[in-house]
Amino acid sequence: MPIGVIINVLAVVVGGVLGSVAGRFLSQDFKDKLNMIFGVCAMTMGISSIGLMENMPAVIFSVVFGTALGLVIHLGDLINKGGVLMERFISRFVPNTSGLSEEAFTQELVTIIVLFCASGTGIYGTIVSGMNGDQSILLSKSILDLPTSLIFACSLGLVVSLIAVPQFVIFMILFLLAGVIYPMTTPAMINDFKACGGVLLIATGLRMLRLRNCPVADMIPAMVLVMPVSAFWVSVILPLLS
Repeated sequence: MPIGVIINVLAVVVGGVLGSVAGRFLSQDFKDKLNMIFGVCAMTMGISSIGLMENMPAVIFSVVFGTALGLVIHLGDLINKGGVLMERFISRFVPNTSGLSEEAFTQELVTIIVLFCASGTGIYGTIVSGMNGDQSILLSKSILDLPTSLIFACSLGLVVSLIAVPQFVIFMILFLLAGVIYPMTTPAMINDFKACGGVLLIATGLRMLRLRNCPVADMIPAMVLVMPVSAFWVSVILPLLS
C-alpha cells in the first residue's frame, strides 16, 4: 500500500491551498529562515541513512560514477526541460495571477515541479517504500513538503497544488517498479542503496542551505548503479581480496 506516496501528495495539495490563502500574512524573513531549517532536516535524514552502509567502496563508486554519468548525459538539464513541459500543461488550467512576470512565474514553477517530482529524496523514499514498506523517508519528506509548498504558494498561488498530479503518477510508477526489484535484492544491497540515497539527501540539504549548488539531479544515476555494484562487490571483489 503506497501510504507514504499518498501522504506526500496530500501534503503538497494542502500546503498549496494554505499558502494561496495565508501567504500575505507571512514575512519574507520567516520564509527564508524556515527554508534553512528544511535544509538541516534533509541533511539529518541523510546522515541517518548513511549510517546503514555496509560496503563503503561500492557506495562511493556508485556516487562518483553515477554523478559522472548524469553530468555526461546532462540529466539535470533534461529534468528541467521536463519541468518546463509540465509547467506549460499546468498553466493551461491555472493562469498566472501571482503578480509575477511570466518569466519569473515560469522559473519558480519549474523549480518546484523538479523539487517535488524529481528530487533525490522523493525518488529514494518512494523506491524504499515500494521495496520493503518503510514509509519513514516519505513521511519525513511530507513534513518538509507541506511548508515548502505553502511558502511557494504564497507567491505562485493555487497552481502549486496541481503539481501533486504529476508527482503522484511518477511516484506510483517508481513504487510499483520497486516491488518488482525487491525480490532480487539482499539486505546488504538495500542498506547500501539507503546509504547512497543519504548522500543525495545531504547534497540536497547543502543546496537548500545555499552552501553548495550540488548537482543533485545529475546524481540520480548513482541510485541505479548502487545495488548491482554492491552485489558485485560482495560476490566478486571481496572473495578476491580475502
